[in-house]
Amino acid sequence: MVYAIMPLFLMTLGATKTEISLIEGIAESTASVLKALSGWWSDKIGKNKPFMIIGYAFTAILSPLFSIVTSPLQVLIIRFTERVGKGIRTAPRDSVIAGSSEDNTKGKSFGFHKAMDNSGAILGPLLAFGILALFPGDYRKVFIFAAIPGLLGLISLIFFVKEAKRDKADCLGKITLKDFSPKYYAFLGIIFIFTLGNSTDALLLIKASDIGVQDAFIPVIYLIFNSVSVMCSVPAGILSDKIGRERLIIFGYLLFAIIYFGFGRTNSQSVLILLFALYGLYSAATDGIQKALVSDLIDKNKRGTGLGLYNCLVGITLLPASVLAGLLYDHVNNSAPFYYGSIMALIAAMLMLIFYWKGNNTTQLN
Repeated sequence: MVYAIMPLFLMTLGATKTEISLIEGIAESTASVLKALSGWWSDKIGKNKPFMIIGYAFTAILSPLFSIVTSPLQVLIIRFTERVGKGIRTAPRDSVIAGSSEDNTKGKSFGFHKAMDNSGAILGPLLAFGILALFPGDYRKVFIFAAIPGLLGLISLIFFVKEAKRDKADCLGKITLKDFSPKYYAFLGIIFIFTLGNSTDALLLIKASDIGVQDAFIPVIYLIFNSVSVMCSVPAGILSDKIGRERLIIFGYLLFAIIYFGFGRTNSQSVLILLFALYGLYSAATDGIQKALVSDLIDKNKRGTGLGLYNCLVGITLLPASVLAGLLYDHVNNSAPFYYGSIMALIAAMLMLIFYWKGNNTTQLN
């Protein structure tokens, strides 16, 4: 509910495209260090649920405060604090998912998580659309209503989510950079390259507004993206368990390059809708699959730390990526950031192909 309308709300407060990108980039990036720290700490004590409860509580409590802000700076402060909660919960949550899966079903499990995450992101924009249809332009009412699912999610986590107990011997001891494989670091390098071109999705929604999509229908456009992602995430995860995660990630990066090139070229609303649908397919083919591949590349007792470092890298890289995209949008044109993202995705796809080829050759030699 919140994310689908945030860019438009910020524009009503006088924010530029660069400022919107900066707010999103700072919010995600500066809290991302916590993703690595919380992942390491959860491995250290052998528990994930406390971090998840604290993290989701941040979001549930702070999101309604957007309804009383009067400036982009106030949005940034709340957004940053709320993202601290995401930084605390993300790696422990991913560790729970990996720990609840067999080795040959991790892709399916992370795909299921992605599907459930996006299912909420389908209902949310629908509710936002309904509220804006009843109260045109009253974004603040959306933020108030957003408190309800936030609290329900927190309650379900407290009472219905359980984690398996771990022996003290399985808890993490001292850790160094040498505890992770060269393949893990190589993959993180590819993720860094790709993420440099993958700026905040807020710019996609702004592009939709620029070519004439009415404000009340912006959440519906975002709903299309999430709907496709929901339908495809579990099948994509199962496929990655069968054919290998690298192949699916390569496909996802190439698809992203095509989609972003399309966003740069089009001024057609019908083409834009198709691109958002394809963007959902890209999301299904990469987001959960990348986490599954990371969990494949690290030891069981270091999953929280390894996934935390991955999430931290993605979040931190989002800041320069979003700022650069916002500057290109404001000072060049509304196509430039998407062409740039397309080029970076092509580079990442080529590097991922080399990563896959080397991994296969090493396996065959062994």
